[in-house]
Amino acid sequence: MENYRVYFTGVGGQGTLLATTVLAEAAIYAGHNALASEVHGMAQRGGVVESTVMIGDIKSPIISDGEADVLLGFEPVETYRAIRKCSAGSVVVSNTVPVIPYSVAIGKGTYPDVEKLCDFMRSRVRKLITLDAQSLAKQAGSILSANMVMLGALSRSGVLPLPREAFEEVIRTKTKAKFVGANLLAFALGFGDIIGDQENR
Repeated sequence: MENYRVYFTGVGGQGTLLATTVLAEAAIYAGHNALASEVHGMAQRGGVVESTVMIGDIKSPIISDGEADVLLGFEPVETYRAIRKCSAGSVVVSNTVPVIPYSVAIGKGTYPDVEKLCDFMRSRVRKLITLDAQSLAKQAGSILSANMVMLGALSRSGVLPLPREAFEEVIRTKTKAKFVGANLLAFALGFGDIIGDQENR
């Protein structure tokens, strides 16, 4: 059985840690060993959150620079900052919608050009998949389900040996009942063909 190292990054309030848990549970449901860990940060709104999921026979939750097989980025600048975790063979799935820092909001700084960030990342990895997770989450009926959109895009990428049904079963049984419908639809939208044209070929 192969091993896979998945690195998550985002900011507080985006549901990064829930997505981490769902991925680990989906791996277990599919018959793999899985280890999940929050690496750094607080799940407070606006703070940087980083976490990992190890699939296979991996005992340590730490992903050193260049070791990530997959980088799942919920915010474009945070994805860019975490690109050091990737190698030329990595797959990156990134949301393109910025979370504007307070310093930028009050005019004390500027937010980088997202297209330029994506161009740089695309040149460093095997594949970059980008999508507007917020818009798809709104289509699903809940902006809070953007994390499930990201998992749908990850599942669609085929980089992990997990069937779509494993994710859907965990979403159905492990997320809050009142959000299950929106979460499943968000996952389906993330999985859909809308991301196909933006893959790095």
